[in-house]
Amino acid sequence: MNCPFCRHPDSRVVDSRTAEDGTAIRRRRQCPACERRFTTVEQLTLAVVKRSGATEPFSRDKVVTGVRKACQGRGVDEDALARLAQRIEERFRGAGCAEIPSNEVGLAILEPLRELDEVAYLRFASVYRGFDSLADFEAEIAALREVS
Repeated sequence: MNCPFCRHPDSRVVDSRTAEDGTAIRRRRQCPACERRFTTVEQLTLAVVKRSGATEPFSRDKVVTGVRKACQGRGVDEDALARLAQRIEERFRGAGCAEIPSNEVGLAILEPLRELDEVAYLRFASVYRGFDSLADFEAEIAALREVS
C-alpha cells in the first residue's frame, strides 16, 4: 500500500476492525518513511456474471425488484423482500465467491421465495425456468405439494 502523503511503497497496519456489518475491513496504517497515519477500507466485491459474459456488481435492489414483480398483489411487505435479498447476498458472501453466475442468483432466490409465498414462487419460477406450457406449471405444483 503506497503512502498517500509521500508515496512510500510500504506501510504498517496499526489497527484493523470490521466495518459495514462485517462486509468490509477498516485498517489504520502508518507510513515508516513519513510516519503519518491513514485509513484504508478493504471490501469484498461480489460480481454477477451475466449470460453474455459481462459482469456487474451484485445488487440487492435488483433482487428485490425481480422478486417484487413476482409478489405483486400478494400482500408481501417490503421488509420481507429486503430480508430475502439480504439472505441471498449473505449466502454468496459466506461462500467466499467473488463472481457468481446469474443463473445461480436465480436458483438461490427460489427456495427463500417458496418459503415466503408459494404463488410468488410459481410466478418467479415460471419466468426464470421458462415455463412453456400448462404441463410445466402442473409439474411444479405437484413438486410443491410433495414438499408441503
